[in-house]
Order: sequence, then C-alpha cells, then structure tokens
Amino acid sequence: MVRDFLQYSAWREGVVTALKQYQAWVNSAELVDQAAEQRIARTLARLADDKLSVAFVAEFSRGKSELINAIFFADYGQRILPSAAGRTTMCPTELMYDPAWPPSIRLLPIETRAENLSTSDYRDQPGAWTVIPLNLEAGQDMYEAFKQVSLTRHVPVAEAKRYGLYDDEDPDMAVTLDQDGMVEISLWRHAIINFPHPLLKQGLVILDTPGLNAIGTEPELTLNLIPNAHAVLFILAADTGVTKSDIEVWRQHIGAGAGRLVVLNKIDSMWDELRSDAEVNAEIERQQTHAAHMLGLEARQVFPVSAQKALVAKINGDQALLGKSRLPALEQALFNELIPVKKDIVRRQLGAELQSLSAAQLSMITTRIRDIVEQLHELKSLRGKNQSVISHMMRRIDVEKKEFDASLFKLQATRAVFTRLSTELYTCMGMDLVRDDIEQVREQMQRSRFFTGVREAVRQYFERIRASLDAADAKTVEIADMMGVMYRRFSNEHGLTLAMPMPFSLQRYREEVAAIEAIYARQFGTATLITTSRVVLMEKFFDTIASRVRTCFKAANADADAWLKVIMAPLEAQIRQHKDQLKHRLASIQRIHDATDSLEQKIDAFEAGQRELEERKARLNELAGNISIAINAEFVALDAAA
Repeated sequence: MVRDFLQYSAWREGVVTALKQYQAWVNSAELVDQAAEQRIARTLARLADDKLSVAFVAEFSRGKSELINAIFFADYGQRILPSAAGRTTMCPTELMYDPAWPPSIRLLPIETRAENLSTSDYRDQPGAWTVIPLNLEAGQDMYEAFKQVSLTRHVPVAEAKRYGLYDDEDPDMAVTLDQDGMVEISLWRHAIINFPHPLLKQGLVILDTPGLNAIGTEPELTLNLIPNAHAVLFILAADTGVTKSDIEVWRQHIGAGAGRLVVLNKIDSMWDELRSDAEVNAEIERQQTHAAHMLGLEARQVFPVSAQKALVAKINGDQALLGKSRLPALEQALFNELIPVKKDIVRRQLGAELQSLSAAQLSMITTRIRDIVEQLHELKSLRGKNQSVISHMMRRIDVEKKEFDASLFKLQATRAVFTRLSTELYTCMGMDLVRDDIEQVREQMQRSRFFTGVREAVRQYFERIRASLDAADAKTVEIADMMGVMYRRFSNEHGLTLAMPMPFSLQRYREEVAAIEAIYARQFGTATLITTSRVVLMEKFFDTIASRVRTCFKAANADADAWLKVIMAPLEAQIRQHKDQLKHRLASIQRIHDATDSLEQKIDAFEAGQRELEERKARLNELAGNISIAINAEFVALDAAA
C-alpha cells in the first residue's frame, strides 16, 4: 500500500522535474512570456497541492473507524481512531498532513452551524477553530486526544433546531430525547487531524464520517466531501445486512462508479467453530451476493472483511488471521481503484496544458527561424549586386515596416474591443454578482418561512447562476472569434506563424453547478414537508451551496483571467519579434550599403544563428517530449525517482 502511494508520488515528482527543466530552459532561451510563466507556475502549484481523498461512509456501528485503523494505522501497534460499540465518530473527521501546521487536531465548534457560513468558509478563519496539540511520542495521549471526535453535549430542542439537528416530523427524533427533554448533539461540527503519517505526507486525505443520519444534516458531506472523494468505501455489517437507510444513502449520495467500493464488515461474527470453513465461507458468500443484489452490483464489487481481526492480526504479526480477515483483497482493490482514477484526472489536465503551452513556444521559435531564413535569402540575393539594388531593397523593407505599423493601429482598435468584451465577461461572472445573488436568496428565505417558498428561492438562484455562466460563455466565444480574425489577418498580411488562439469554455463549471443542483434536488426536490426544522436544514444546505458556487466562480474567474492573458500574449510576442526583425533587417542592409559590414560575414553570422535556433527547436521538442513521457509513464522506479 505504501509502495503504491510512493509510486504515485514518484510519478508526480517525475512530471514536476520534467516541467521544471522545461521552465528553466525556455526562460534561459527567452521563449516564455508572463502569461506562459504564470501557466507553468499554476501547473506546478496544482501538482504540489495534489491530494488523494478516501471517504468512509456507513451507518453508525458498522466499523468505519476500525477499518481505517486496520488499513492505515496498524503500524502504530494500537488503535489510533476511537473505536467501540455504538457511535464513536460524531463529527466529520479529516485525517491529512499539512507541513504548515504542527501535529494537532483542529475542531470547529457545533455553534458555527447557527451562522451563514459553511465548513469550507471556516477553513480560511483559523481563529474559529479549537486547536489541540498531538504528542506523537505517546500513543495513549494521541488516542485520548482523538476521542474529541466522539464527544457530545445535551442541548434544548430549540437550540438543536437552530443548528438544523432536530426535525419535529422525524418520528425517530422524539425517542432520542433524554429524561429532561434534551437532545444529544456532537460537541464539534468538523475535525481536521494533522498527522505526519507516511501516506498522509504523500497527499492522502482520509474522511471518517458520522452515521448516515449525519450525512443528511451536514451539507459539507453531501455537497462537497463525499462527491469529491476519489474513492468512497461504503461499509455494511455482515450481521445486519443491507438496511433501508443503507440503500437510500447508496442511491442518493454514493452510487456505483469509479472508485466506489462496498465493504461487508464484521464477517468474524459469522465464524463458528461448530461449522466447517466451507460452510462459513458459503454463508459469507450468500451475504456478499445478497448485498450486491440489493445495491445493484456484481458480487465481486462487495468485499467481505473483518476490520477488527485484521487490526489484531497486523499488530500481532499473525499472517494466518490476516488472510482470514480478507483485508488484503480490499486494500489491493482500493489502491487499484484510487490511484489510477486520480492519475487519469491529473494526466488529462496536464496533457491539455502541455499541448497549448509547447505550441506557443514552438510557434515563437519557428517564427524566429523563418525570420532568419528570410534575412538570409535577402542577404544572399545581394551577392554581386550594385548599390542601387541594395538601396531598392532598403526602400522595400521600409515600406513593409510602414505597412506593419499601419496594421498595429488596427490592432489598437481590436485591443479596445478586447478590453470592453473582457470587462463584460467579468461582469457576467463577477464575485460581486455572486455575493449579491446569495444575499438575495437569504432575504427571500427570511421573508418566506415556508418550505416551498424557500425551495423556490433556491430554484431561482440556480437559474440565475446558469444564466450568468451562459452569458459569460457567450462572451468567451465572441472574444475567441474576434482574436481568431486578428490572428488570421496578421498571418496572411505579414506571414506570421501563429497557431489559432486556444479555445476556452466554462463547461466544466456549468457541470459542477449542475452536480451541486442535482445533489440539492435529491435532498429536497421531492419533499413536501413544511416544518420549521426542515426550513432551517435547507438554509444550512444553502450556506454550503453558496460556498461551493463562490469557489466555483472564483476558479472560473481565475481561469478566464489566465486565458485572457494567454490569448493575446502569442500575438503580442510575435508582433514585437516581427518589429525587431524588420528593424534588424533594415539596419543590416543599411550597414552593407554603407560598406561597414562584410556581406559574407553577415551571411555566416545568420547561418550560425539559424543552426543555433534549429538546435533550440530540437531541444524544446525534446523537453516537451520528456514531460509527455513523464505524464504517460505507468511505472516509475522508486530508486530512480529518489
């Protein structure tokens, strides 16, 4: 398992190394502009912050925490996450490693649910979290610190409703009240454990969720953490089978697909000394087949395990018990799913980025070669020619320069239109617009305390968001078409080697918003309850929806900004290069005309320059090829990567 992660990290480092070599060389060769430098820096930053997330989802008492202990923390010789009968993990808990933070547990108080901010919003507010240091030298101390995720407190019903944690219409809620009429709720809303485990250091993020009922009340799980996890382990218990709530959560929040695995835990409850191994295995297979049928899967997609026995086996070095627990088969399937899925996502992103990036640099160096070839042709044509012919050539270049300067005036007009359209694009998806939209929905929610009115406000919100993205996409098409015309004009009139401007689309953000809306619709779209608690819950969900949409638009703005810089940059770079080339051509022939330079010396110098540029072109292709090889590598030798 560790080796699988190290292989992935080595692959990622191989890509980073190849990209940094490319970056250093194009800088030294003066083949990169500010826009290209920005794109390379953004790609390197994405690779540095690359994470692989695994979510463990189940009803309470299915053994989620014990399974995490068995898979990831058995080397510590004890349980790290609390695990006992009943509910242990009361709040969503992320295990990760960020070197910027000391080993610690950051805890977000449950009271923050009364505010109009999602958990994601609080990540940027360090002061909102309670921080408990971790003593890595004392396993028992760590275990005690980790118990924070299981702490609860009792509050009045009214307070629980304010947090969206009590629903009058849920018949199961009434029986949870204690003798004083108080409701037991988690002490914390969210926990982030910063822990220097080898796998967490490699970028693994583990999400331990509370019971299934918490998924319906914690929007961050429903709208963000679970859908965005690269792998989701849905855990059932062999002794209870598939319950109705299991089926609902599987259909609404998880579903079959890449990186989605089902675990049938606690098969040790079926071990029986009075039955043969064959009989026990047959019983386990029946439960496995039944669970697969209920969830619409094939039996091989359900993994029977005993997390508790696997943990004991790993701690005691008992290979026979580990084999009987069947955990190794699940571990192999998990990492065979997780890493290839993540690798394919990164590979597609990098491939598209590299293609457009190297095309721009290749176009620049090709133009330089063409300019030298043209100058060489002119100089060679002067062999044996008299002064009048050289004077005529100087006049011709001067006319060409004046025509080019005239074209630059047309470009200025295009710049003005480009600036206007860019401003209109930002207006369509500006963050002020997003903020005002969110405030409008909150005002509508306050005015209409009925569930249907609140739902209508959210429906209209999604309509406005879609309209904003559609309008912005239309502007990007208009900008791309206008720049395409300008590219073709300069290519045709002045022979510039220009690839057509790279396309841009906001489709991925439209799809992201559609996914958020689909999750919301599954949660609230068909419900007809008009209870105060239901309205409060919907408002909490809207806080997270608003946070996700804000993040989505922020990323869309950043991408659009980078694209607007990139789309103009190649043309401007080629124009500067062409102006310099015309000036140098005129000066070169002028010196020959004035007999200050030897014609043959000038030809030799240009031929040497042409050879150097051809070598640079070959080196550029080689470095771009190295990145492509690194991206598409399936196996990276760990010793070589080190």
